[in-house]
Parts: sequence; structure tokens; C-alpha cells
Amino acid sequence: MKNEVYSITAAELAQRGKENVPDELQSSRHLIYSSPATLSFNSPGAQGFGVKRAGLSIPGSVMLLVAPGCCGRNTMMPVDPGEFGSKFFYLLQDDTDIVTGRHLNKISKAVKEVVDSLEEKPSAVMICITCVDALLGTDMERVCKKASDYAGVPVLPCYMYALTREGRVPPMVAVQKTIYSLLEKTDRKRDAVNLLGEFAPFADDCELYEILKDLGIRKVREISRCQTFDEYRQMAEANFNIVLNPESRLAAGDLKKRLNIPALEMTRVYQIDKIRKQYELFAAALHVTIDDEKWYREAEAAVRDFTECYPDTEFVVGEWLNADPFELSLALIRYGHRVSEIYGTVTGTNFVYIRKIAALSPDTRIYTNLSPTMLNYNITGSGAACSIGKDAAYYHPDSVNVAWNEENKPFGYRGLAKLFQELKSAMDRTERSGR
Repeated sequence: MKNEVYSITAAELAQRGKENVPDELQSSRHLIYSSPATLSFNSPGAQGFGVKRAGLSIPGSVMLLVAPGCCGRNTMMPVDPGEFGSKFFYLLQDDTDIVTGRHLNKISKAVKEVVDSLEEKPSAVMICITCVDALLGTDMERVCKKASDYAGVPVLPCYMYALTREGRVPPMVAVQKTIYSLLEKTDRKRDAVNLLGEFAPFADDCELYEILKDLGIRKVREISRCQTFDEYRQMAEANFNIVLNPESRLAAGDLKKRLNIPALEMTRVYQIDKIRKQYELFAAALHVTIDDEKWYREAEAAVRDFTECYPDTEFVVGEWLNADPFELSLALIRYGHRVSEIYGTVTGTNFVYIRKIAALSPDTRIYTNLSPTMLNYNITGSGAACSIGKDAAYYHPDSVNVAWNEENKPFGYRGLAKLFQELKSAMDRTERSGR
């Protein structure tokens, strides 16, 4: 029916295969609905990290936004003056700029004006450009080099190109490479390692820190914990990088090429046996042993406590959270619960989880937050006991919700344990209230 929301069961999608994903699940094939999940893409004032906020991860950097007035207002209106107000500058494009590209001749002068206006010289000026320059075919590497030579500070590009989201190098992948591009080759230290992939720190109690310490690694660096530009530059000392988000693979590859820093990769997962397997592979790659028993037991106990109190719970899982919604859904199903609905973006990477979900829960329905048909979603009748993710809570307002999207990122056994502890606390509160 024309006015029905589009969804497909896990079994139907798995049968079609990753090479035949329906157009409705591919955002490049239709208009995009600005659903609740897309709020997390707004920056720098909204929750989460977008290109503009991520581009300021280099300590001491500022940003020049080169854009039409509408994009400038989108940045300025939600900005917290205390945190970001002093870091943003604007070079607005008028209609003639957009047609002729004459604004490119103004950028070097604008960068120098920004630098000269500041009491303290910035460590770098990030130039954030929009789809206008993508359509113009602007060579931003050349523009930034010219501006850098003129202003006397490093000038780096940040591509806020929605048009490239489906491409080989999406904006958030490109900005990961950019923010590490100022690191210069130096002597590597055996007791130093970098964690790549996030713009906010991992949770302080994450067992990965303790595991690395037990392996003799004394300096675990994350760009989000660097307070000064000198601390940032010390990231070049790393003996190796740990990639904890696929978006940083390109950055890790560039660091390997330029600075000869190799990389290992681990992924945030919620299946406890997969967490253990990852640590086993990590230990094998480093030719060491890792004793993860205490964290394994802690996570196992958290899952068991929730499941014994609330067996066979029905979940709906969104994508505005610190998880791959399909991997998390598979974990919940394997722990003995039901997942009736998933809201997520289907990719080749997570299709392996969809196949396994199809085998265990073939009737689980899959929606995409970006489909315009979601305007027709009926939110009046919930049915699901528990939702994970703010978007899932929007579609199921009567459910018990755990947002699970804090900026300090969960990982490993402690991430799994904390999730189930929060789920149990939320369900306990609801039960005590008599709902």
C-alpha cells in the first residue's frame, strides 16, 4: 500500500542477499526522511559528533566554515558559546560565489584574519566546506596549502559533503584522516599505543586500559584525552594503533604509510563469546597471553541477572546508540530474548548479522530510519517491553527505554555488563512504579 511504512523480515532480507538489498533500505535511492536518528548527525550543538565538531578534535584548533548562509546558521544557532563559540569563524558565500567560485580567492585572507584576531596563535585552522564546493569540484588540498603559506599556520580541509556519504570516503571517514595528518615521524616507543576511532574517550572503567597496562603499555593515548598540542604530537610515538571503529581504517592506513605505525583492529560487539575471541586474536597478534576471566564472569553475571529477572523480553533496537543495531539484536536473541523490530542502515558489513538473525528469529522486522515511509509509522501501540536507542523510544514511547548513547564510549566486557545493568535498572524502576 502506498501509505504503509516499509519494512522487511530478516528472513526475507537474508534470502535476497546483500547484493539485492531493496531500494527502500538504501538512502541513495530515494529522498531522505529526517527521522529522530538524524538528530545525532547535527553538530556542533546537538548530541554526537559531526564533521564540524570532530574537526576541532586537534587541541588548540579553530574552524573557518566556508558555506552559504543557511549552513552558517545551522552551525551558529545551536552552538554553546562557552564550549564552541570562540572556535568558529564564518566566510559566507553569496549567489555569485556559488556560481563563479570567486570565494576561493578570499579564503587565504580570511584565514589570516582569523589567526591575527586571536590572542593565541591556533595550532591549526580547519576549513569546513559544504556540498557547494563538492559540486564546484574545488581542490581543497591546494586551497589549504595556499592559505597555510599565507597565514603561517597549518590549514586542513574538513569535508561536510552529504553527497559523499554513500561513497568510498564518507565525511566522517575523511575527517578521521585529517585530524591525525599533523602528526610527524619520530622515534616510536614500545610502551605507547593509540586508540583510534572515536572523538570522545572510552569509558574509564573499560577493561582494555587495564589489559594494555598488564602488557607493559604505559602510555595509552586518545585524541579526545589530549589537552595540548604537544600531547597530540606525542601520538606519533605509538608502537602501534588500535582501530576501534571502522571509520578510522583510512586514518590508520595513512599513519602506517607516513609514520610506519602498524595497526590492529577490534570491534565493539555484545556477544560475549565474540568479545573473548577478539581478545584471543589480539593476544595472538602480539604474541602474549591475556587473562580476561574476571571481566568475562562480570559480564556473564550481568546478562544472567537480567535474563533471570526478565526472561524472554521483547526488544526493539534503534541505531542511535553505541552499537551496531544488528549485532546487538543478534546478541539479545542469543541470550534468550526476542527482537521484534530493528531500525538500522543495512550494509555489507552487518549483513552477516542479518543472516544469523534470520536463522534464529526470521520474523524480526527491519526498518530504515531514512525511508520517507517512516512518516507513516504507527507509534500509538507499542507492544515491545523494552527499547534501546532514542530513535527506538520515539517509535515505541510506552516501552522501557535505555538510550545507550553516552559520549564516553562503552567497549568489551564492561560495555556489555553496563548495558545489561542499565536494562535491569530501567525495568526494575518500571516494575516498582506499577506500570
